[in-house]
Amino acid sequence: MKKMFALMLALAMMLACTAAFAEDDVITLKVAHIGPTTGAAALYGQATRNGAELAAQEINEMGGKYRIEMINEDDEHNVEKAINAYNAALDAGAQMIVGNTTSKPCEAVGAQAMIDRVFMITPSASSEAAIGMDGNGDDSVDNVFQVCFTDPNQGAASAQYIAGHALGKKIAIIYNNADVYSTGIRDTFVKEAAALDLEIVSETTFTDETTDFTVQVADAQNNGAEIVFLPMYYTPASMILQTAAAKEYKPVFFGVDGMDGILDVEGFDTSLAEGVMLLTPFVATGTDEKTVNFVTKYQAAYGVKPIQFAADAYDAVYILVAAAEKAGITAEMTEKGDEGTAEICEALIAAMTEIQVEGLTGTMTWEASGRVTKTPLAATIVNGEYVFEN
Repeated sequence: MKKMFALMLALAMMLACTAAFAEDDVITLKVAHIGPTTGAAALYGQATRNGAELAAQEINEMGGKYRIEMINEDDEHNVEKAINAYNAALDAGAQMIVGNTTSKPCEAVGAQAMIDRVFMITPSASSEAAIGMDGNGDDSVDNVFQVCFTDPNQGAASAQYIAGHALGKKIAIIYNNADVYSTGIRDTFVKEAAALDLEIVSETTFTDETTDFTVQVADAQNNGAEIVFLPMYYTPASMILQTAAAKEYKPVFFGVDGMDGILDVEGFDTSLAEGVMLLTPFVATGTDEKTVNFVTKYQAAYGVKPIQFAADAYDAVYILVAAAEKAGITAEMTEKGDEGTAEICEALIAAMTEIQVEGLTGTMTWEASGRVTKTPLAATIVNGEYVFEN
């Protein structure tokens, strides 16, 4: 009996030691999410934070080589506050960043992170400048990678979809001339539209302060636009749809990924968005197993359906882990402070061009510039839901 007890005790000690060893082998990656969780763009930032946290939770529960410790900072979609949020994240020990959520803050933070050698993967900042591209092919930033389409990609793909699906020939464009996201998409759309023999019959602008879109909508209507292209975020888009409804103007409205979230605008009559089309790599109504599992978990955790930005950030965390595995990030590297963060940055940069990730938002590979390669898809709003088109 004593021998049996001794054997059982030895076995228990061995298992305890094995468990402790396994725990010691786990490498903690301190990941900062930086995005607007308050303010005008909070819908986006809350979605990216939720998506990132859900991915981190899943990764930690799976018990693999890497464990994710999330650090969350609010940039309020403001450049100055974004830099403050970045510094706060580094002070909290962040070794890499999922962010920023929107383009201008990401451009500012990316430039500083380039100097500091901190790796970033932005779920949804789509401007070329966010990855340091100057429009002439020159890349001044090598540490920032995108999950979302670039603005030029969205502009060209929108024109190609409109032409390829014969949605109409006469097009009006309404864009925000104070926003790099909006102007970047508009610029490439105009070039591609000309190549595809699409006629732009009206082009009007607005700024962040605009709340009355009567002039813009009237110009599109008076010039006989069959399609109104809206390269913008959901708030101004909702105002434009309201104005068009008041004027009984019913063109095809075609938007981009920034319009995802329009169905959640407080006080907005979602029936006004019926038939609106937009480019997006993800819809919550998808029936594939990955999407169903994600949507189910997301709704259980947060009480709402995820928008594309949540899926982008969810993918971003999994991409970080895939890159860390490819790069061979070690515990020693994570424990060396700023020197280790810089070492991690260099390793992840090299790994990103060598991995392929099957995510919620598509099958993705990356150029050294930070651009993602994946196929854009179009969805239509039908009965208050996003439905993928063929």
